[in-house]
Amino acid sequence: MTTSIAYRIPGRARDLGELVVRRVLPAGRHQSVGPFLFFDHMGPVDFPSGAGIDVRPHPHIGLATVTYLFEGAIRHHDSLGNDQEIIPGDVNWMTAGRGIAHAERTPADKRASGWRLHGIQTWVALPLADEKCEPSFAHHAASTLPLIRGDGYQLRIIAGRAFGQEAPVKVHSPTLYVAAEMHAGAQFTLAAEYPQQAVYVASGSVTIDGEVLEMGVLAVLEAGVAVQIAASEASQVMLLGGAPIDGPRTIWWNFVASDPALIEAAKADWREERFDPVPGDDERIPLPEA
Repeated sequence: MTTSIAYRIPGRARDLGELVVRRVLPAGRHQSVGPFLFFDHMGPVDFPSGAGIDVRPHPHIGLATVTYLFEGAIRHHDSLGNDQEIIPGDVNWMTAGRGIAHAERTPADKRASGWRLHGIQTWVALPLADEKCEPSFAHHAASTLPLIRGDGYQLRIIAGRAFGQEAPVKVHSPTLYVAAEMHAGAQFTLAAEYPQQAVYVASGSVTIDGEVLEMGVLAVLEAGVAVQIAASEASQVMLLGGAPIDGPRTIWWNFVASDPALIEAAKADWREERFDPVPGDDERIPLPEA
């Protein structure tokens, strides 16, 4: 039997304290798909009144963080002074480069009333030429992102280029990142536009060229093959991939680098409080000692 799926990666539960996430990438020998080397599926989780997430200030180097929500809201606050709430359909793209610190917390109005969180957080590796670039942050409202509507589905281009449309988000390498919302019975074709492509089901279930793909599983596709994605029920699906990373990366805690010496320097900088602080937020996550 021929298959369009090269391999599958099921999400593994990771307890982050305030919530449990499904961690899909990295996974053993499968470090990345295109430039994506970290993929966390958050929720869906219901928080009672007074509860929420409080990810204290912590550092990053050598990557871009990307937050995309289906439900809820998260307040991003970073050492460049950016203070931005992200809501469903928006994109927060933070380029760490040589180093940045940020915090992620539940907005006060959500915390007061009780709320539901569901979304995806990813890390994108920066090319060698950019891994020590100046840090930056960009917010793109849902209304600014291309939205393609078809028979029973819609495709929001989060970053990069797909389906003949390009998102305004600045990317550092060829990138595929699309959120698909599908009614039961809807279907569309994903062209073989990038060397590495994958499909993740955040809710519901779909088939890929007739093969069932369950919720919480990443299907990495065979290279050079266009596939038909059909929804067996109402589904939320992420399409991701792009050009391969230009060389292996070391991942330690929140740091990504082509040279382990950069990670050792970042450890020392965070331990000695040489990263710029997040304005108005005196808390910090200490460097892991392991």
